Amino acid sequence: MLISELTKNIECRVVGNDIDIPRIEYDSRRVQPGDLFCCINGTFKDGHDFAPGAVDAGAAALLVERELPLPVPQIVVENSRRAMAELAITFYGNPLEGIPVIGITGTNGKTTTTYMVKSIAEKAGYKVGLIGTIRNLIGDKIIPTERTTPESVELQRVFRMMRDEGVNLIVMEVSSHALDQDRVHGIEYVIGGFTNLTQDHLDYHKTFDNYLAAKKKMFERSKFAVVNADDAHSDMLLDGLNLPAMRYGVRANRADIRAANIEICPENIEFDMICTMGMKHITVAIPGLFNVFNALLAAGICLRLGISLSNIAAGLAGVVSVSGRMETLPTEGFDFSVILDFAHTPDGLENLLTSVRGFAKARIITVFGCGGDRDNLKRPIMGETAARHSDFCVVTSDNPRTEDPMRIIGMVLEGVERTSCPHVVIENRREAIRYALGIAQKDDIVVLAGKGHEYYQEINGVKHPFDEKLIVAEILEEMREGSKN
Repeated sequence: MLISELTKNIECRVVGNDIDIPRIEYDSRRVQPGDLFCCINGTFKDGHDFAPGAVDAGAAALLVERELPLPVPQIVVENSRRAMAELAITFYGNPLEGIPVIGITGTNGKTTTTYMVKSIAEKAGYKVGLIGTIRNLIGDKIIPTERTTPESVELQRVFRMMRDEGVNLIVMEVSSHALDQDRVHGIEYVIGGFTNLTQDHLDYHKTFDNYLAAKKKMFERSKFAVVNADDAHSDMLLDGLNLPAMRYGVRANRADIRAANIEICPENIEFDMICTMGMKHITVAIPGLFNVFNALLAAGICLRLGISLSNIAAGLAGVVSVSGRMETLPTEGFDFSVILDFAHTPDGLENLLTSVRGFAKARIITVFGCGGDRDNLKRPIMGETAARHSDFCVVTSDNPRTEDPMRIIGMVLEGVERTSCPHVVIENRREAIRYALGIAQKDDIVVLAGKGHEYYQEINGVKHPFDEKLIVAEILEEMREGSKN
């Protein structure tokens, strides 16, 4: 696509020749000959500093915020992040035109809710595309992802693939980082869904108000909202927007869609869903009160789409356990259970452990840590939360990234030691899991919190293979072999 065609919808100044652009790239390490390289101001680095290397690698043109002394055409704009998103939309032929997009944001519950919406919508006959933490899906085709919300260029490329494969509804997780960094710039949401808001990502946003403001950006681009009536932040998100909204909840009287007669079982949840269209009994094969909220949000979104109560009930009944979310792992030959969950915030961990407490017959043994290079204020809170809701804690490493694991653990212990919960520290996460499985007795539940679906552990900036499903299976097999000797 010629630069003149690519830039027809943005305000810019073009320096140099009008050349054909075969590809848009923002990572200098992935530049191919002929690419337009986008110089993005990141959190820690300025993409303009990488422009010479990108040109040496074959970049034929640059998107910049200031003209650079380099011998290639340059598109000069005020904000290169926003311009990159707008260029990507044009480059991929406005792929969302005519396709409704549902955005779901919040601290916890985004992933599970997107899968619930997908299941319901498919029951109603939609072909659904999903953008999420675990993976992107085009129908049943899996596209791996590294971020909750990809960069704008990747996002528009995936939207194009979805369109080409006949997708007629897209549901996506929308992170606060993506909103703040304009990765989702140019996307309008037919419905915006809100799960909840608790402390997270303050390493990036600095204050809770900034975190809330980032989330609010999604609702500024939404035509309708479905929000949590039991979370006071819902009113703050909608304040001043004059946006029509539906509220869901368990406790709030003003909820438009609510749950009654809730039963939380080890294998599932059941409740009566009450809304203006009537009442429907709902069963979801994922335990936990928080999944009642997720199911209500998914139901509210689908009601707004015009999907029937019967399809909503059938879709929710068809949802299987989402990878790394309250996932029970096989423990054949042992009389204890193992649950894997991505819980990595104080609220997420409390929701997880209180749910497990509801069906635990014996001890809860929790293996957890906190990630490095992230919000360190939540570390002692996480420690205290885990200890107050567990019978034994194994404090270990999560993804230390570039931090000293024992420094992180020390901050977690500040919270653990405010309680009387017995605990041990085992920095090596594999050995921590081995220890927890080794002390587990009849009817105990070992909870592995923090990594969930992740298949790596990041140490000193390097991602090492670390799939807890495989690790648990390997350790249990070693224990079986050991018992024979």
